[in-house]
Amino acid sequence: MKILFLANRVPYPPYRGDKLKIFNLAKRLKGRHELHLLTFAQTKEDLGYKEELEKIFKEVHFIYLPKWMSAINCISAIWDSRPLQVLYFRSGRLQELLNKLLAKHKYDVVHVQHLRMSPYLAARKDIPRILDMPDAFSLYWERRKMIKRGFFITLFENLEQKRVLKYEHVIKDYDLSLVCSGEDLAYLEKIHHVDNLRLLPNGVDMETFSPHDHDYSHNQTILFTGNMDYAPNVDAVVYFIEAILPTIRAQFPDIQFIIAGQRPVPKVLALANSHVSVTGFVKDLANTYNSASVVVAPLRFGAGTQNKVLEAMAMGVPVVCSNIGFAGLGIKNGEGAIMQTNPGSFANSVIELLSSEDRRRRVGMEGLRVIKTHFDWDIISLQLESYFNEIVLKRS
Repeated sequence: MKILFLANRVPYPPYRGDKLKIFNLAKRLKGRHELHLLTFAQTKEDLGYKEELEKIFKEVHFIYLPKWMSAINCISAIWDSRPLQVLYFRSGRLQELLNKLLAKHKYDVVHVQHLRMSPYLAARKDIPRILDMPDAFSLYWERRKMIKRGFFITLFENLEQKRVLKYEHVIKDYDLSLVCSGEDLAYLEKIHHVDNLRLLPNGVDMETFSPHDHDYSHNQTILFTGNMDYAPNVDAVVYFIEAILPTIRAQFPDIQFIIAGQRPVPKVLALANSHVSVTGFVKDLANTYNSASVVVAPLRFGAGTQNKVLEAMAMGVPVVCSNIGFAGLGIKNGEGAIMQTNPGSFANSVIELLSSEDRRRRVGMEGLRVIKTHFDWDIISLQLESYFNEIVLKRS
């Protein structure tokens, strides 16, 4: 098949989030299909990645959309009912180029990444299209409202949540719409009464994240990873340090908490002290996971599944996490990740793992088994391929 990927961000380098997903899926599909890419470049640095992406995609097309231009787009939110997430990625130049590519290549199917990019092909009923959403965005905003914030931030978040919830009906305009979590799928089906939703989990690159003979004997390091300008991650580490870590340190006073992730905001940088390290960007994240005794993911809001949980499980490192994203994994408590919903229980589960090498090993090895069975990108790319075939055959 000839497949066009329409992405909201340049999928390189594939470190985190939406970049990681498109890169890994396309990398595995390239040998069986002809792949093209159309995406926004937000920085001059992004424009320099074309050569790398041409190793996977036969054609790579960028539309330069710097952040200042996206910010101007958002001004229209005053009179526009669409979510800021959608307005931020609005571009007449991209629509024009997309139309030219569709006319020139006659693609068998188009993969549209994120709700943000959905307007560009929502009306093109003549083309088989899949809308691949990272999560239920309305669920993300619903959960975010539960965290107390200032008056004006709360006002904005309530407005954005209502706009997202209304706009999400666009999923009905696509042949299929995908989410990465069973929890998110059930939520969207209930809220929007749709029957064209399917599951496409997030995955793990098993070449990058593998056990590396993980040493279960040490019990001195707790790790949190993620983009540290992302609101759920910022809230999670502040919450962990304030509400959970003191209980753990009462039992393990020498424990080190490492916050590893790019673009740490000042609020995160201010957390650093003698027992809390903020690393900033880490190129070899696998080595960082391998050095951890326990990985934590105490998120209080968000949706989808957490890459940090999947990657740690792939490394055989035990995880303690909140309920955010756990239900969508479809695993039992203790199969690589232990889910706890209050600070005391969360701290006790971390303490239990730190207190027992055997417990760390058993939980870690269960996680590795789950990843190999269900969350390897090789398996997930075959699932996406089957969805492509499904919608193409329906139209033949």
